[in-house]
Amino acid sequence: MATTLRHRRVNIVFLEAGEAIESVCGPGDIAICAAPDGWWTSFVAEDGSIDSYDMPYGSYNEALWAAKAAAEFGT
Repeated sequence: MATTLRHRRVNIVFLEAGEAIESVCGPGDIAICAAPDGWWTSFVAEDGSIDSYDMPYGSYNEALWAAKAAAEFGT
């Protein structure tokens, strides 16, 4: 089950293995997903499209910091 942290009126959603971003997140949310190659940070646009950074972060904390920074600047 996904866990949600609210930062600057933006939901940062931590997905569990097997959860799909589009089934858990809504427009304006930031998703953080663990994968074998690292921690991916993805953004859900108002039209439902999903965009991610081009490389994963090496740790949970780095991904969380990036998501909070994005929320600060308005995704």
